[in-house]
Amino acid sequence: MTPPVLVLDHLRRVLPNGRELFGGVDLSLAPGQFAAITGESGVGKSTLLNLIGGLDLAQEGRILIEGRDLAALDEDGRTLLRRDRIGFVFQAFHILPHLTLWQNVALPLLLQGKSEGARDKAEPLLDAVGLSGRAEERPSVLSGGELQRVAIARAIVHRPALILADEPTGNLDPATATGVLALFRRVVAETGAAIVLVTHSKLAAAEADRVLTLTQMGLADEIR
Repeated sequence: MTPPVLVLDHLRRVLPNGRELFGGVDLSLAPGQFAAITGESGVGKSTLLNLIGGLDLAQEGRILIEGRDLAALDEDGRTLLRRDRIGFVFQAFHILPHLTLWQNVALPLLLQGKSEGARDKAEPLLDAVGLSGRAEERPSVLSGGELQRVAIARAIVHRPALILADEPTGNLDPATATGVLALFRRVVAETGAAIVLVTHSKLAAAEADRVLTLTQMGLADEIR
């Protein structure tokens, strides 16, 4: 049996004021599996993605990525794991203003020291998200939706094992959102990556293999 890409085991997150945000979060995702997480605003969906990505620490429970326990890694180890094996689409985009669009997309490859051929890998992804011919532009001329598309392309350029996407279609029109979701599907088919997508969009959630709802008590699969 193929081992899971991601395992969450009784994960618990408590806020600095002592309030439990959520507890008892369990999840296992196999390679090529696409999961959408929904839930009310403020329940901790973005926080959960930050925990999975090693940007935040849980009070209890384990997070395993390709069998590696995040709690057993120091900050440098988590950074390297995130660089090499995780693609992250942030709500705030985090596009670097001093880089061109192709350089922003290629950033994971450049950070890995794989500069040779990086542009050749970045430009087809710009094409795929509807930004063809704009590789040399700077982020300052882009709209919010266009910045989001750059962030999506950047998250998949290095063929990560796990893609974490926080409201990736939130600033996109329906046609572009449909295209982006199709791109995620293609990446899953071609690379076997697992995807965790946080969304309020029924359109986005409908593309997933599993739809789960996050509450204070944990994650529950929706009946479809």
